[in-house]
Amino acid sequence: MEGPHPDVPSLCARVSEACRDGPRAIVCDASGVTAPTLTTVDALARLALTARRHGTPFTVTGTPPALRALLHLVGLGELLRQPEQREPPRRVQERVQPDDPPL
Repeated sequence: MEGPHPDVPSLCARVSEACRDGPRAIVCDASGVTAPTLTTVDALARLALTARRHGTPFTVTGTPPALRALLHLVGLGELLRQPEQREPPRRVQERVQPDDPPL
């Protein structure tokens, strides 16, 4: 079996460097993948593992259907989840009744 694609170690090094810059999510845009293979899946898994070792969330976006299916097939569908997005805080309007006890 062959080792990883020659670019994967340098990509992992870039992910490690980005993780050291601060706590943020790493998002990998895979929209340019035209013919996904197991080598593609291996590269994404290695990148995700590198980010996870630093405690940084890693997701893949822009996945073509073939890559999405391949990731689900090998059990890496969780990489496709979007980073958690929180709703902006809503304004709360409260009325105070004159006879309400203080909190």
